[in-house]
Amino acid sequence: MSITRKWAAKEQRAIEILIRLKRLYPDAKCSLNYETPLQLLVATILSAQCTDERVNKVTPALFQRFPDAQAFAEADIAEIENLVRSTGFYRNKAKNIQGACQKIVEKFKGQVPKRMELLLELPGVARKTANVVLANAYGINQGVTVDTHVKRLSNRLALTTHQDPVRIEKDLIRLIPQEDWENWSIRLIYHGRAVCQARKPMCDRCDLAELCPSKNE
Repeated sequence: MSITRKWAAKEQRAIEILIRLKRLYPDAKCSLNYETPLQLLVATILSAQCTDERVNKVTPALFQRFPDAQAFAEADIAEIENLVRSTGFYRNKAKNIQGACQKIVEKFKGQVPKRMELLLELPGVARKTANVVLANAYGINQGVTVDTHVKRLSNRLALTTHQDPVRIEKDLIRLIPQEDWENWSIRLIYHGRAVCQARKPMCDRCDLAELCPSKNE
């Protein structure tokens, strides 16, 4: 089979996977609780190597104490650290949150920017966080969010052979329609949590099994 035909077959399989994910998780949405773009930015920074459930337990008190970027920027860093301690790596996360908010105040008039290249200027913000904020806070699908679930499942489903999130994202962008970039990630995350788990994927109950080259491995 030629390279062109192989890619066309992979693209067709990716679309069928997307259709099934939509059917399986019709109401899937971002699991982080937030009311403003800034809150989503902060919550996403906290979610690194931490569950969304844990983040959602921490953020109500955090956002009540620091309601906007100015408040975070002027805060005693030790107070931020104490409030986010249970999310792990709390010193680095607190430093990045404050650094990002200081830049938002100084350069963006207190508002989280709506452009990828500007978001990437903020401390602690890589493409994953930027994609989450753009898609969910602003409705802008500029890329595909690649977290640990998306990375694992995209490899198991043979939609990419890469381990680097940026290269995985480039492969997925070529396979998935732009309007579905973010809901693809969210639904794949749901499936990774519920069925295609890291240690023991439940292939016998997976609706994607017949489309998955890795089933029962």
